[in-house]
Amino acid sequence: MIGVMIRVAMPLHLRTLAGVSGDVTVQVDGEVTRGTVLEALEAQYPMLRGTILEHVSGERRPFLRFFACGEDVTHKSSDAPLPPEIASGAEPFYIIGAIAGG
Repeated sequence: MIGVMIRVAMPLHLRTLAGVSGDVTVQVDGEVTRGTVLEALEAQYPMLRGTILEHVSGERRPFLRFFACGEDVTHKSSDAPLPPEIASGAEPFYIIGAIAGG
């Protein structure tokens, strides 16, 4: 099966760790979901393992959010299909560093 190329936009600290300066492109085989995009990202950039998802639990790290076509998909199932615009590469999948404070 030939995969699809997905654009991923990451915050500066993750781009720095991965050694990239802008959006990255990862190949996803099969259905395009948040889970498959993050799996492909960690496979291509192994230094990111444990920085987006916890090693053991697989849960999202605090202060990171996921967006697809302007919609916050952070709390949706990681197996839910992402919009066609993400799957076609027309729009990037965003990993955003949340801001905390008071």
